[in-house]
Amino acid sequence: MSSAGVGPATAQTLQLERSGNVFHAAVCARGTPAGTARCYAHVVTDARGNPHNGKANPAATPSGYGPAQLQAAYGLTGVSGSGTPTVAIVDAFGYPNAEADLAVYRAQYGLPACTTANGCLKIVGQTGGKAPGRVDVGWDQEQALDLDMVSSACPSCHILLVQASSASFSNLWTGVDYAKTVAGVKAISNSYGNTDSSSYSAYDSHYSANEIAVTVSTGDYGYGAQWPATAPGAVAVGGTSLRAGGGTRGWTETVWNGAGSGCGLGHAKPSWQNGVTDACGGRMEADVSAVADPNTGVAVYGPASRSASQWMVFGGTSASAPLIGAMFALRNGSINAASSIYSHTANLNDVTSGSNGTCAVPYYCNAQPGYDGPTGLGTPYGLGAFGN
Repeated sequence: MSSAGVGPATAQTLQLERSGNVFHAAVCARGTPAGTARCYAHVVTDARGNPHNGKANPAATPSGYGPAQLQAAYGLTGVSGSGTPTVAIVDAFGYPNAEADLAVYRAQYGLPACTTANGCLKIVGQTGGKAPGRVDVGWDQEQALDLDMVSSACPSCHILLVQASSASFSNLWTGVDYAKTVAGVKAISNSYGNTDSSSYSAYDSHYSANEIAVTVSTGDYGYGAQWPATAPGAVAVGGTSLRAGGGTRGWTETVWNGAGSGCGLGHAKPSWQNGVTDACGGRMEADVSAVADPNTGVAVYGPASRSASQWMVFGGTSASAPLIGAMFALRNGSINAASSIYSHTANLNDVTSGSNGTCAVPYYCNAQPGYDGPTGLGTPYGLGAFGN
């Protein structure tokens, strides 16, 4: 990725984690101060921390899940949806190679071209103007992941990429507020957050919208509530490990142990959670989930460094939030935050095993039949849960 003609690029320092035989790292630094967000993307690496696609040739398409596999896993094969809805993606900083990298991904999998020239793709700053000049490798990787996941679930959707000037919440929610005003937007995906606090409740309204699904990642710290996923009007998206084989649909899922969950005290409980999450006196997360485990990660084409793009494998609830957002848009129906998910549980795959930590209330961090914190009410089985 070239940074010519733009402001300085922020250096990327990866802290490796290991799950089984897979090394991976959060692309955005942990420990961000209050009032700012970190993205929740995780890139699979080699033992040295270099982005790794599981093959000797970094130009080769990786072994991570592509569109056909994701569509098969979530009942989307052959589903065309109605109309041409737009999915908005809100992230921080500029990404000069966004259009070019997206073109490589879509061409590889035979998806229709989505370019600024044909009107499918639009890239703007947080208020709809010029995109920011400053770039950040980690946030650019986040944007690549988001663009590719929206493309996977809804190849026919238009995409609005809104780039905030920085990772401050005030700039990010300004981008969300702008996206709400754009005609045709049916979903707004947000793959970022920070440790929840009741003080954030004053800003919950930025993450609610009339007839637009605002999806938010629940985090990658494991058990512990994250904001803005705890905003009552948001659709809080958790994460799973997705493996081919078994089950009635030929795929099986368990909790990804990095997925966030928890009780957001100080945030009003949405009416549709009454009788479902009674141990929590506020807003419980998650509502729904999809693949997020780097061990069962997704293929992405994007910046491996400040100077080069390549194929990589990604995980994190940064993958699941845009997937779910695109499904809401593909459904293109009447949307009232997450309420339809709680009314259409028959259209979900219930995830009943796995844990993301230790908690006093068992379902806050452990999978169980029906509702649980890490995966909500389950993962998609077609589009029936995404419209009233």
